[in-house]
Amino acid sequence: QVQLVESGGGLVQAGGSLRLSCAASGGTFTLYNMGWFRQGPGKDREFVGAVTWTGRSTYYADSVKGRFTISRDNAKNTVYLQMNRLKPEDTAVYYCAAAQSRYAINSREEGNYDYWGQGTQVTVSS
Repeated sequence: QVQLVESGGGLVQAGGSLRLSCAASGGTFTLYNMGWFRQGPGKDREFVGAVTWTGRSTYYADSVKGRFTISRDNAKNTVYLQMNRLKPEDTAVYYCAAAQSRYAINSREEGNYDYWGQGTQVTVSS
């Protein structure tokens, strides 16, 4: 059983940056690809991006490509989401999730992710 805890959310002005962290415990971190999802007010949860268990490959939704960067530190059992040039439409609860490494990171399927964090709120003001 893997536990995931996100942190780093908050209020930021449009154009600003935030870095979210997701700390994993209770399992072998390197068995999992890690994904980030978000759910804005009144919206369905959507895929943001993912990173392979090695950290060598990443994949992003078009809406965040070029602005967001996912990385991981396997020694610290932590995955990061660096968010730059934030826009009001990035306002959402952000979730990290773990998927077995056999799943491709570009699949975007929530069903591939076995473990989820509780989420952290990001609010971008205009």
